[in-house]
Amino acid sequence: MSKAIKQLQMDTLKGAFKDVRDMVFIKIVGLDAIAENKVRLDLRKKGIRLHGVKNTLCRRVLGDMGMKVEAPWAGPTAVAFGGSSIADLSKEIEAVVKKYDKKVTVKSAVADGSEVPFDVAIKMPTRAEAIGMVVTLALSPARRIAGALRGPAGIVSGQIKAISEKKEDAPAEAPAPAAPPA
Repeated sequence: MSKAIKQLQMDTLKGAFKDVRDMVFIKIVGLDAIAENKVRLDLRKKGIRLHGVKNTLCRRVLGDMGMKVEAPWAGPTAVAFGGSSIADLSKEIEAVVKKYDKKVTVKSAVADGSEVPFDVAIKMPTRAEAIGMVVTLALSPARRIAGALRGPAGIVSGQIKAISEKKEDAPAEAPAPAAPPA
């Protein structure tokens, strides 16, 4: 293959991977064309693209993009990317791997430009979950302060209410008669 063609392929990969920071590298061997097309279409419906790559060119392109991926580059490689987060992407790829056992295997994953094991990538929170955790952490101190103020204030208000109800319920007692002088 000439250098000009390799450069064109690398430019195409750079265009495809532009602004992509989450990827899963998979190996597809033994699927017939119909099954592979079905996998691609199912993933495409979920916003995930599957791109077959030449290993050496992909490694160069990722290196130029600042990502050092030490995935096992032996054999055919397809790169899955898209979705809202690495967790969503990993879960969809895991479903494909389970469906086509031994014909589709995961090589590695990249989360935010850094290579991570696939086991870790699948356990990472989705974007919505991460935002929820941040909001919870931000609101936690305010909840603790409100609870600290509500606790003693509730006790005092309960005591005041009990005293006021006690005075209303008890009839006004007449003064006790004085004892006769002896």
